[in-house]
Amino acid sequence: MMAVTGTTPRAAAHISVLPARSAAASSRSALAALIRRDLTVLRKSFGEFLGRTVMQPFLLVFVFLYVFPVIGQGVGSAGGAAGESAFATVLVPGVVSIAIMFQGIQSVAIQMSQEFGFTREIEDRIQAPCPIWLVALARVLSGAAQGLISAAVVLPVAAVVHAPGVHPDLSLHWWVVLTLVPLACVAMTSLGLLLGTTFEPRNIGVMFGFVVLPLVFLGGTYYQWTELSAVQVGGVHWLQVLVLVNPLVYISEGMRAGVTDIAHMPLYVVYPVLAGFCAVFLTLGLRNFRRRVLS
Repeated sequence: MMAVTGTTPRAAAHISVLPARSAAASSRSALAALIRRDLTVLRKSFGEFLGRTVMQPFLLVFVFLYVFPVIGQGVGSAGGAAGESAFATVLVPGVVSIAIMFQGIQSVAIQMSQEFGFTREIEDRIQAPCPIWLVALARVLSGAAQGLISAAVVLPVAAVVHAPGVHPDLSLHWWVVLTLVPLACVAMTSLGLLLGTTFEPRNIGVMFGFVVLPLVFLGGTYYQWTELSAVQVGGVHWLQVLVLVNPLVYISEGMRAGVTDIAHMPLYVVYPVLAGFCAVFLTLGLRNFRRRVLS
């Protein structure tokens, strides 16, 4: 007959019981792991990321601030070197704003359309031990980190590429740059989340044609918002009012406040409105993400 042996009190005292992890702690660990995963992928393909980030801003400043002035066709060339330098001062912060916006859309909207489409990678992500909305938030935060890198890379490039005699009048205000750029990056990646969960993968071209291009050309990237008061009908500054629904306007104007001393939209307007856009985009994007995942 076999004797049934139990655990003696002395032996039981040596058995350690691991404390159960709270749901909040598990969610934080999963969020950190998802962000680390995205940043690891970024590190392994950093050359591609750098080329994609720099190409468009470089071409913009090369054509507008180098080629055009050299051939006498520059914007502002009627005012000579002074006019061309004034335009360069306006364009440099606008180029940085465009880079932040495109990086937010590229790193979130485009990637998410692929994950919901043919790769189906989203099915692996939602198995993480955390709420579904946290999976989307991880994508937004990792995309914002990429946006910060983009801004840090593009600003020096845009500041130094110009023709002889063209000198953008830049003056860094660090407290504006260090607070505005992170907010702008999160706002644009939140917009990317909203677009990526709204448009089907087959309609990405429609998204660029009807959403992204109007944002760029009406986003104050090539001109100051304060100068739009000259566009009016019957004394109504209709364009200056219309573009206020464009979040890129606030990023462009905030960047002008951060890197130049020229006229710009008041910062007490820029910060709260940009934060409001961020909250709206993120709320709607998280709602759409949950619906797409559960459908």
